[in-house]
Amino acid sequence: MKKKANIPATVQPYPDIPLRTFDLLPRFVEKYGKKKVMFARKVDGEWKKFIGRDFVKMTDTISQGLIGLGVQKGDRVAVVSNNCPQWNMVDFAVQQIGAILVPIYPTARQSDYEHIMHHAMPKVVFVEGSLIHNKVKGIVEKMEVRPKEFTFNPVEGLMTLRGLMVSVKVDKKSLAALQARKDEVDEQDVATIIYTSGTLGTPKGVMLTHYNLMSCVAYYGPHYPVPSSHKVVSFLPLSHIYERSVLFTHLYLGNATYYVENFGTIMRDIADVKPEHFTTVPRVVEKVYNGIMRKGDKMKGAKKRIFHWAFQLAERYDETGQKNGRTYRFKLYIANRLVFKDVRKAFGGRLEFIISGGASLQPRLVRLFAAMDIPIIEGYGLTETSPVIATNSLALGVIKAGTVGVPCGSVNIKIDPESGEILVKGSPVMKGYYKDEEQTRIAIDEEGYFHTGDIGEFDSDGLLKITGRMKEIFKDSMGKYISPALIENRFAESPFINSIMVVGENQKFAAALIVPNFEHLKTWCEENHIDFTTNTEVVKNKKVIDRYRKEVDSYNKFFGDYEKVKRFELLDHEWTIEDGEVTPSLKIRRKAIAEHYKDLIDGMFAE
Repeated sequence: MKKKANIPATVQPYPDIPLRTFDLLPRFVEKYGKKKVMFARKVDGEWKKFIGRDFVKMTDTISQGLIGLGVQKGDRVAVVSNNCPQWNMVDFAVQQIGAILVPIYPTARQSDYEHIMHHAMPKVVFVEGSLIHNKVKGIVEKMEVRPKEFTFNPVEGLMTLRGLMVSVKVDKKSLAALQARKDEVDEQDVATIIYTSGTLGTPKGVMLTHYNLMSCVAYYGPHYPVPSSHKVVSFLPLSHIYERSVLFTHLYLGNATYYVENFGTIMRDIADVKPEHFTTVPRVVEKVYNGIMRKGDKMKGAKKRIFHWAFQLAERYDETGQKNGRTYRFKLYIANRLVFKDVRKAFGGRLEFIISGGASLQPRLVRLFAAMDIPIIEGYGLTETSPVIATNSLALGVIKAGTVGVPCGSVNIKIDPESGEILVKGSPVMKGYYKDEEQTRIAIDEEGYFHTGDIGEFDSDGLLKITGRMKEIFKDSMGKYISPALIENRFAESPFINSIMVVGENQKFAAALIVPNFEHLKTWCEENHIDFTTNTEVVKNKKVIDRYRKEVDSYNKFFGDYEKVKRFELLDHEWTIEDGEVTPSLKIRRKAIAEHYKDLIDGMFAE
């Protein structure tokens, strides 16, 4: 275990952080003005904006409607919808009457819907529209106590959220009842139950209190110092604690949050809003980068050569600033003038930084974007830790590829000397798993340390690095430990690879299932005069397989002999949420993939 003596001093927490999440709303109006835009959403090509005064008023009305429906303190209310301001209204409306919000991914598997509904037993369910209503209708009808269902968009036979609001009689009596309910909410009360994405089995309900959530915001937010004038684009699901916690920070800072129309319009909406920062996951960064490179590949002559020269130069960038000599900086200045300024325009031209979490980001991409003057700030955390444990930091000038930065001041991190597991203790650590004392005792030891299941270490600069996952590490037939995540993260740097899963437990060698980056592969095929008919045909093409063998060999050099990928199979389609192969937060479900491709995996290890 390495010493932590070199860890930079942490930042000071926000001085006036509210005790409860919903206290952010009146603070926003009082501090930043009644007419300051709080949220906006793209509807029919136009941005529909919600100013602070109106948002707070609508939220209070929904709270009064829920009180009228008999929702008591501690009752659960579920919401199943894509991001929209109405989602946030319901969130705060539920929490400020002492009830508990249960967010569910709209893209969840049917089995997860059933488990969560029957486990949480919500008293009220809000759904986005007919598509999601059709998914939950059969489940709701069979529940022992059927919850009341409301929709954000019109669905025949159901009352809309707007209808609920219109039905409320707002008078002194109802306002007094609402205030009384607000006064009863304590910071140690459970604010939300978030069900884990279930990569290893049945989702568990993580209970997070107002104190958990606000203490996390208080300590990680100051690492990204921004003024209230910042506009932020949001597209990660609010049902995940990562985006929801970031949103609480936006409200504290007075930032306006703009929800994109859908995942396909992210870059268009970013160019329209011109945000100063936003949050994302590595998968989105990779897709954006691949899109940039596709445009470069379509260029001709000198323009194409200059484009690729600029990006090759950017790959050598040292994001810590210690190794960028005078000659290199001059070349980078030229690359910025000729190439990178246009990339920044695609992001609206005002982007100052990107925050990335949820999974490991390729160090190569951290360097590339930093060279383009768009620093990507990586952080680390779990649903059970509200979520941020550590982060690279703009405030401290700490940005280092391959690390997740400095521990937040709200947590104490230690590395188990035997297993290397990261253990965390502090105010953001969950209250426990809902209705599951046994799993809570397993997760949080007698000293109060939460066992993350992640393996890590502090590097020579005192920054935290994630090196693997406890339950994902396996032994080969010679007894050697292999960390698939470590290998996968390195291979994911290849522009030819979309996704990869390393296998080989109790086998003589490591092997891999590879999902090609078909857009990049198609460009390569065109350049090499190879007919690209269908994905199924192309992954069987000998020249394509040989090219992937060359790519695999080039990345194998980073690993010991027992870790090298000796065999691989190319798949003809991406892994999907619908097939249960990835979680809604885009983490691969190893067990499901191993079952789906059992014959293919067995074939790689056949004599």
